[in-house]
Amino acid sequence: MSYHHQVSPVTTFELRRKLDELVYQFERTIDAQGRAGFLRTDGPYWIVHHPKLGWVAADFDSDEIMGRPWDQLTLQTSEAPPEGTWVSCKGSKSYVYELVYV
Repeated sequence: MSYHHQVSPVTTFELRRKLDELVYQFERTIDAQGRAGFLRTDGPYWIVHHPKLGWVAADFDSDEIMGRPWDQLTLQTSEAPPEGTWVSCKGSKSYVYELVYV
């Protein structure tokens, strides 16, 4: 007997900072130009799918990348960013996060 498991689309996830357990929540959102991405619930910070780089923490219209999955060999789809270790770099600060679907 075969069972088919249907995966529901990811609509929310958390980035959990490993240094101090700080948690940022993200929700699937459509921007003013109709582009889908994930917006942090406490401010204008996006995780978007870049056509060449895959999922990154960046603004849709910016070339500045502020975060990305650590394991660049992870297969990525355009549906949702991959779970696992992410790293960020903004100015002189760098952090390690765990991206977890909720």
